[in-house]
Amino acid sequence: MTTEEFWALVDRARSQADDGDAESVAEELVSLLVALPQEEIRHAERILDALVDRVNTVDLWAAAYAINGGCSDDGFVDFRGWLVAQGRAAFERVAADPDALADLPVVRSAVENGEDLSGESMVYAAWEAWEQVTGEDCPPEPEDDGEPAVELVFDDDFDDTEAVAARLPRLMALVTAAQDG
Repeated sequence: MTTEEFWALVDRARSQADDGDAESVAEELVSLLVALPQEEIRHAERILDALVDRVNTVDLWAAAYAINGGCSDDGFVDFRGWLVAQGRAAFERVAADPDALADLPVVRSAVENGEDLSGESMVYAAWEAWEQVTGEDCPPEPEDDGEPAVELVFDDDFDDTEAVAARLPRLMALVTAAQDG
């Protein structure tokens, strides 16, 4: 499976999901993955893992914190799963500029309604498919892939709205307006 084929599966899952939320997309993605050969499921797992790792950035974590009113380590992983569930166009746009989250209608709605954006099931969709197909836990990837662990460092506090606004002005304007309104 290629990255393009993975994104095509996500698009199909999005089109089949009842309400388009990340959990529904994940459920549909699992349904699509279980129809594939086991090796393709493993490829999908590697691609999904790489995508979630790719957006492991301080600015995106600050954005998730602002949108969700807080964001733990696990919550940030789940937020990145939610981002994958939004499809390739949204993912690529936000990966390049986390402040672009302010332009997504789903983010605007979530901020206005005080809803959290999370996609834990999306993060584990390929693992779930593997378990359904094989009846076994997904085999772990080798511990040392040669890449150093990414340690995110934010010089300020995520609660420092001025510091976050300097990095994410449009998103913080949206969050602030919702809090004031």
